[in-house]
Amino acid sequence: MKFTKILLLLISFNTFAQTWQEAPNIPSNTNGTRFDDVFFLNESLGWAANGYNAAVFKTIDGGLNWTEQLNNTILGSNHYFRNIEFLDENIGFLGTLNGKFYKTTDGGANWADVIITPNPPAICGIDAVGASTIYACGAYFEPAHIIKSTDSGVTWTYTDMSAHANALVEIKFLDELNGFAAGRNNTGAVVLKTNDGGATWSTIYNATIPGEYIWKLQILESNTDVIFGSLYASAPNPGKLIKSLDGGVTWTVYNAPETDIEAVGFISETKGWMGGHNTGFFETLDGGATWTDLNIGGNLNRIFIMSNALAYASGSSIYKYTSETLSTNTSEIITKKDLEIKFTENPVGKVLELTINFNAHDNLLIDLYDINGKFIKQLTRDTIRDTIIKTYSFPVEALTPGTYILNFHNNSGRTAKRFVKL
Repeated sequence: MKFTKILLLLISFNTFAQTWQEAPNIPSNTNGTRFDDVFFLNESLGWAANGYNAAVFKTIDGGLNWTEQLNNTILGSNHYFRNIEFLDENIGFLGTLNGKFYKTTDGGANWADVIITPNPPAICGIDAVGASTIYACGAYFEPAHIIKSTDSGVTWTYTDMSAHANALVEIKFLDELNGFAAGRNNTGAVVLKTNDGGATWSTIYNATIPGEYIWKLQILESNTDVIFGSLYASAPNPGKLIKSLDGGVTWTVYNAPETDIEAVGFISETKGWMGGHNTGFFETLDGGATWTDLNIGGNLNRIFIMSNALAYASGSSIYKYTSETLSTNTSEIITKKDLEIKFTENPVGKVLELTINFNAHDNLLIDLYDINGKFIKQLTRDTIRDTIIKTYSFPVEALTPGTYILNFHNNSGRTAKRFVKL
């Protein structure tokens, strides 16, 4: 009898255990693009934003079915959608990397431009708190700024954050006054904190490798002193998980599953997941010390935790952490599509020349590193407004002979290329 009870308990546990599964009935990405963001207002109502394809999808049944609400054809121009956030079932906000910020007042059926002075070049993170307060930040490609509204997005204030950071990617608030912003400064990856609604900021974490970012933050809902962050590195340096158990006073750092790590989400202090441009879900049960590849998903950018039994994620598709059986499809791991980059010659002498094929409006940073991953300098910051093959030339006569790394950071991620200086 005792053995039978144990067996039944094991069968019950295996039947209802939560797993990550690909959401059915949402277009998959076979061309290397991805869903950059997913947001749920409750267990049933949610939205997803596709980046390169600039499409918004809505679900009212917990991700089982999706309706397309917006795309480039409707907008009449090319966009890259980075994030989506809603205050309630009607009022929502959509951030792009194209100098456009959109608002809906009818649940996503219609979207209108948000006019802000000065106009933010991009919105990389949005967080709605309380009944009517919204914070947003940008941009990964500089400059660093924060916008804020306390009247549900009717009016906005703009704050230049260049005194604290070169670039901001993520923003998270506990309430209208207390929150965090993350990105990078001259030293490296940085986390900032405010206790007065963004009037003043202090640095609570700063890494020491220039060019790295804190890409995503998560505050554990069951214990808001626990904060997780994904540190997005550049090859050959590993990505990191940063973790604080005391509200950001002290931090523990672990190696992440990949260099281009972006997504992070935990349901407890010990159990959580990470993923990035080149991986699907990696799971930890010991707070980030070790990771196990779950062999599902790809190109992850956001993990959105609803509870310890329900979560969503965005990447090459939309994924749900649930005990339901969503479908029998096997999710293929799809990594990002790299930029098409060609060196005119390699090895190079006095001048490094290369061409890049841009297929759409884009933003570009080109950073120079030595072979060990030490940042040397930024070579250019460029805005691409058309489909174009563009040539770049950089004098490298002052470099000592050897092998170097160029890191190309655009809307779709990072691409590393090596060249030899004669």
